[in-house]
Amino acid sequence: MGKNLVEKILQEHIVDGNLKSNDEIGIHIDTTLTQDATGTLTYLELEAMNIDRVKTDFSISYVDHNMLQADFRNMDDHVYLQSIARKLGIFFSRPGNGICHQVHLERFAKPGATLLGSDSHTPTCGGIGMLAIGAGGLDVASAMAGQPFYLKNPQVIGVNLTGKLNDWVSAKDIILTLLKLKTVKGGVGKIIEYFGEGVSSLSIPQRATITNMGAELGATTSIFPADEVTHDFLKAQGRVSSFQNFQADSDAEYSEIIELNLNQIVPMIACPHSPDNVVEISEVEETTIHQVAIGSCTNSSYRDLWITGEILNKQIVSRDVSLTISPGSKQVLSMISADGTLSKIINAGARLLESACGPCLGMGQAPGSGKLSLRTFNRNFKGRSGTQDAGIYLVSPEVAAYSALKGYIADPRDLGKMPQFEEPDTYLQDDRMIIPPAFYKEDVIVERGPGIKPLPEQLPLQNYLETNVLLKIGDNITTDHILPAGAKILPYRSDIPKISEFVFENIDPDFVKRALATKNGVIVAGQNYGQGSSREHAALAPKYLGIVAVIAKSFARIHVANLINFGIVPLTFQNEKDYDLIYQDMKLELPDIRSFILKGKSIKAISDTKEIILDCFISNREREILCAGGKLAYVRENQSS
Repeated sequence: MGKNLVEKILQEHIVDGNLKSNDEIGIHIDTTLTQDATGTLTYLELEAMNIDRVKTDFSISYVDHNMLQADFRNMDDHVYLQSIARKLGIFFSRPGNGICHQVHLERFAKPGATLLGSDSHTPTCGGIGMLAIGAGGLDVASAMAGQPFYLKNPQVIGVNLTGKLNDWVSAKDIILTLLKLKTVKGGVGKIIEYFGEGVSSLSIPQRATITNMGAELGATTSIFPADEVTHDFLKAQGRVSSFQNFQADSDAEYSEIIELNLNQIVPMIACPHSPDNVVEISEVEETTIHQVAIGSCTNSSYRDLWITGEILNKQIVSRDVSLTISPGSKQVLSMISADGTLSKIINAGARLLESACGPCLGMGQAPGSGKLSLRTFNRNFKGRSGTQDAGIYLVSPEVAAYSALKGYIADPRDLGKMPQFEEPDTYLQDDRMIIPPAFYKEDVIVERGPGIKPLPEQLPLQNYLETNVLLKIGDNITTDHILPAGAKILPYRSDIPKISEFVFENIDPDFVKRALATKNGVIVAGQNYGQGSSREHAALAPKYLGIVAVIAKSFARIHVANLINFGIVPLTFQNEKDYDLIYQDMKLELPDIRSFILKGKSIKAISDTKEIILDCFISNREREILCAGGKLAYVRENQSS
């Protein structure tokens, strides 16, 4: 039997477990990346493991999220990140060099290798044939310490691409079509692998757009083969030595095959407030808009901004629309400056933002009250933009640019024949904004500002818990619901006591007060709890407030790992109807919980009037981490034994 791409990479990298089982496996990680919203905590965790030099082939720290320097906090974190990177053997991408996923795709991604990143959109590099997985910072720190990364043996969904996209239809429309078909829960526990004759018609930036938003499907990652298109891209980047022809076997098997005919795909749009609330653009055409933002790690490539410039050339943005552009990297910004694209964009009335994530995670450009914003981003969760009552739509750069001219949602197919983009023979290569680590680590002094606080202590799980249900919430709760992003909150990412003050701020403003009064609480949720960002603060901050368990119908992959890593027990209903029996402020007893977790048995939650049976479907290794109080405690425990 032939192998698919995922099986080939896993076979080359497995160090623990069995590929033929349904159990957990451990794989060797070749490379890691972090970004500044998650990186400070990751490196504090790495220091807590007493690691003085990383053990990966290559690790890099990017600064691309918290670029606003409204006070000392962000700058202090950037100084810490640069100094700790030099000491521990990590490369450092300076502020202004670009968004981690765009830069990594351009300069470091490699077919057939493994990448673990402390950002949920790390799968972007799957567009080049890499097994690129997003994870919590503690798991990334463990990989840098030389430990395997563990995941459940994934199902691999094959997507057979046939045909070729029509004019004004883009890669963004492909992934939005797939989101409409599979929903934000459709990829949980799965990897999406693309194949078929339609693959060769897609450039590497287009493939990367698709793998980037595979995260919105809940997928572990997404991957394309490495072919002649990949070879040409790497050659143009001056990295042809990284290329290998990497294809699935002709008789490879998949758990499911989805057929997508690219000829039949039309411009699509994700409506508020979920990436899977997708319709054809014709259903919302002529809806008035007030803001357009083009950029983010999804659609900020040279090609995306080139087509934006072609649409805007010699035109002017609608008087009622604010248009912003965020180039994905210094490479992209330099190239659109050199070829005249930037002038076309600026002369049309767009505002140029720096090469960073920016508005995507609420770092500026919040829409007006009740206004509609069209964005080429990957997420449109309620409130993520910084404005609670704004309506955020996700679209391609083509739709965004044309709509900015019209002042309403418009179909770019009305423009007629589309200008044809030619991939450059050579991309501008200038890596001077990437600082290598110090040769002598002893020469480096690690600088820590006053906002960088020590990590909270991890204590073993008690065997008897008497708790209160502090909050009951519904399906698809995101990490932004749990702990909002944005310019107001993320500067406190290195200060857990302070950032904990904002937990569930937009859902229940009194939650923190109740949690601090109880110091022993439970959260109850519906399906897919914790979808979205990999930020482990969404587990660590509730833990600091005394949350001991989350009872949900189901969990998102990265978040359940983060809960375990910080000692919060992830429990699921054996009978989902029991969700209706629990109410906020209910008192629950969880007797013998530690013993039952270690034995892999079901757990009883007892109230005054009822008994609810719960399960904890985690691996034996995760059971030991949970009972130790978290992964740092577990690592220290095993280092001393």
